[in-house]
Amino acid sequence: MGHLIELRDVYKIYQMGDEAVHALDGVTLTVDEGEFVAIVGQSGCGKSTAMNIIGCLDVPTCGSYHLGGVDVSTMDDDQQAEIRNKMLGFIFQQYNLIPKLNVLENVELPLLYAGLSSSQRRARAMAALERVGLAAKHRNLPSQLSGGQQQRVSIARALAGNPSVILADEPTGALDSRTGREVLSFLQKLNAEGNTVVLITHDNTIAVKARRIVRLQDGKIIYDGDARDPKALVQPAEEEGEVGV
Repeated sequence: MGHLIELRDVYKIYQMGDEAVHALDGVTLTVDEGEFVAIVGQSGCGKSTAMNIIGCLDVPTCGSYHLGGVDVSTMDDDQQAEIRNKMLGFIFQQYNLIPKLNVLENVELPLLYAGLSSSQRRARAMAALERVGLAAKHRNLPSQLSGGQQQRVSIARALAGNPSVILADEPTGALDSRTGREVLSFLQKLNAEGNTVVLITHDNTIAVKARRIVRLQDGKIIYDGDARDPKALVQPAEEEGEVGV
């Protein structure tokens, strides 16, 4: 069986005036089904670019990206949108819930694009809300929920499409530390239930909740291994002293 996510020698190069900026500089990375991987690094290290490529929101300048055995790197926007909707569930820092829609309608939204009937949408959305402990609040509007509950709704929305990969981009960034811990324990629980989770973060204390850490610096992978290995957290010397990036 092949890898679920496979980046081979991926470069993403942006032209900034006369200068070519290598946001990703020859990244090779594989993720298998059932893994919980944190992609970590300081601001500007390339992790957002990696997230956009893994999430089929962008394509590499060169190199290849296969998702579920399908070559995504040559796809056009429509094909990318289709594979994104079918295989990926997104959790964002800002929840991205629609204020006018109730909780159930927010969770149903991606299923609408997938062409499911209203009864199928409702059944799947309610099952996803059940998993995050919010089925009783399905008629509430997002504004009637706490930050942690809103983030759980966005997790339910990601789960409703039965994605192959859950991509979480700084999922605790807008939450206080206790609520953030709850959301992370949810991601751990989902992983224990068999979901593949890729977490993007700049925060070591969050990264260690994953089982594997991939650390990026200047567009290159400088560590890829067990999250419990002390080397996973060692900052390169030149990063020391950086504050608030």
